[in-house]
Amino acid sequence: MRRTTALLAAFLSVAVAAPPVASPAGAVPGNAAAGGAADPVATLVARLDLEHYKQALRGLVRFGDRREGTARNRAALDWIEGQLRAAGCSDIERLDYQYAPRPRATPQAAPGAARGPTARATGHEGEGRLASGERRPGVGGSRLRGVVARTGVNESPEAQPDAALRALDAEPSAPGLRQDIYCTKAGDSRPQEMYIVSAHMDGIGWGEAANDDGSGVALVLELARALCQPDVHVARSIRFVLWNNEETGLDGSRAYVQQRAGLQGREQPAGSGRYPEPLWLGVIQHDMLLYDHGMPRADGTLPPRQRPEADINVEFQADSARAADSIRLAFALRAANERHASDYPVAVGPHMTHTDSEPFMDIAPAVSVRENERGMQIGAGWDPRWHQPTDRYATFDDDDFRLGLDAARTTLAAVAQLAGASLAGGQQPVTAPMADPLEPVGDRR
Repeated sequence: MRRTTALLAAFLSVAVAAPPVASPAGAVPGNAAAGGAADPVATLVARLDLEHYKQALRGLVRFGDRREGTARNRAALDWIEGQLRAAGCSDIERLDYQYAPRPRATPQAAPGAARGPTARATGHEGEGRLASGERRPGVGGSRLRGVVARTGVNESPEAQPDAALRALDAEPSAPGLRQDIYCTKAGDSRPQEMYIVSAHMDGIGWGEAANDDGSGVALVLELARALCQPDVHVARSIRFVLWNNEETGLDGSRAYVQQRAGLQGREQPAGSGRYPEPLWLGVIQHDMLLYDHGMPRADGTLPPRQRPEADINVEFQADSARAADSIRLAFALRAANERHASDYPVAVGPHMTHTDSEPFMDIAPAVSVRENERGMQIGAGWDPRWHQPTDRYATFDDDDFRLGLDAARTTLAAVAQLAGASLAGGQQPVTAPMADPLEPVGDRR
């Protein structure tokens, strides 16, 4: 009870202390920093482009669902490495780990979830209440509300009508070597400290894994393109990471934490000024960014177009050891969105779960950026393409892609501010809209 009360107090203090950043009267939001100097964050955000974002996504989905342990997954990793190099990120590394499937336990499906290996995201499970009148529990501490549609993982190749895609996705996963891939923009004055910007590159469902999580991969590649140019300088380091094995249980990110958590902040070799694993100041994971069409209708269907009130869900986990610091990171993203995103606002929530920021959440500030809340909304069938053959590039339109682009603007603006970005030619870093993220909110032990 004391922890809940303290967390609520921290949440309220951040919400009050970090209002949206107002622009001077008559000014275009984000165009100038205090004193009339050019704002490098606005310049960087302006480098993002809808067509570039879509182009990156189109390139990735050529590899189908990119299921881990397959040739198409390995080919996608090679393609991602080429994209990072083209973006100007030359410090590219891969983290090796071994993966073997765990014994399959009987799934404990959340109420409202369809049963069986060929579950489709269709149908209708009724209102989000139990017979007793209680709200149905969702994952991550959430509660399902309103109409709940079926959700599950498609494992039937026959559900994919496109013969070429069906053939591409046919090779099964095999145990063995796996790789995450990452590159780092080193900080000029504080290279021993780092923000991680990440997404997962594997998918399932016999589609193209366009939204889950090609949309996040495209975002990470776009941010690397914006920040790794030679005219960009950052005080703190930024690492761009594409995880593998997310769909098997966050195995790629867990392997990274297991192998590298103990290396944080160490200069190697001593006196070199090199820090192979800088201290983790924050982890911002991006996982499904395109589809926010609202709650299922009474018949279980969803509107065909993006809803006007769609938002970007930034979630922390309320019961994590670093929850108070994660709240501050979430509100840094919200403040950046208020100033630099054009179409879709940020909604902050406390139920981050089932995504690659989770292995970090007791060690570092960690948030997840999504199209919908993971527990209450995705778990209730708000995204009928999740893990389905219909998760294909062609099923989304520009309103959907603009949601992903605004998520990119949000993260880019926040990370540029927190990392102290500046541009050659006199554009100095602006003051972050939050308190110094290095100052602890709670006990970091």
